[in-house]
Amino acid sequence: MTATECALDLDAAALKTMAGELTDLLRLKSLPFGLKLYEDIDEMAKVPGLRRPGEDKAFTTCQLVTQVRTAGFTLGIMRDNLRPGASCGANIGLEEIPEKVLSGQQMTGVWFENQEAAHAHQVQMPRVPAGRYSGMVASPLRSGRLDPPDVCLFYASPGQMILFINGLQYRNYRRYDFTITGESACADSWGRALATRETSLSIPCYAERRYGGVQDDELLMACPPDEFARGIDGLKALAKNGLRYPYPPFSAFADPAEGMSKSYA
Repeated sequence: MTATECALDLDAAALKTMAGELTDLLRLKSLPFGLKLYEDIDEMAKVPGLRRPGEDKAFTTCQLVTQVRTAGFTLGIMRDNLRPGASCGANIGLEEIPEKVLSGQQMTGVWFENQEAAHAHQVQMPRVPAGRYSGMVASPLRSGRLDPPDVCLFYASPGQMILFINGLQYRNYRRYDFTITGESACADSWGRALATRETSLSIPCYAERRYGGVQDDELLMACPPDEFARGIDGLKALAKNGLRYPYPPFSAFADPAEGMSKSYA
């Protein structure tokens, strides 16, 4: 049975195996991870191996995610763990948008020339609606501690990412359209995916790179577990057709016929 055929039965153990397959297929440099929102904090506290930031510590969401994907932590967060005045908590539904942020006042003269543009940026940003959730857990998929996560995520280069998208399209083609928020681009990845359960790709923003340590060549993919499984299933099929990562280079000055003949009749 393929990963796509058993997508409805995905559990933590299956996603753990798939995360290892994805890492091998795309030679990923950091750990694929999952995010899960919780209405009940007591239920969140039952996640095995859960860590919480210290009471005197406040982070941006991208910093917390980097701790998960590089150090392998399983982190549970509430609104009080997030940097006050930022839109991190609002993007994942843990708080209302701070008025200074929503009005555009905070970003005027920084990211936008005028308050009208800064306000429009906030209004159009994809977010999880506030009021339902009290906390969120981020954990590497290899730990199997989220059963299952709401969304699965991984960082990869453009070359790795397009091959994963090719895998998504292998058996059941669909065109993917992704959003570009600009600054606060985490709204385009985990914000949009958590809110809509749609596969979402983002170009990480300045803040994610400065505070979250995201590298110049990294993009961020967020998708529901069934799409995650479908992408990996397609990647494995593509690999059997000789379409693998890393790409074997073919000279820009050579006749491509020889290379293309290996794939096309």
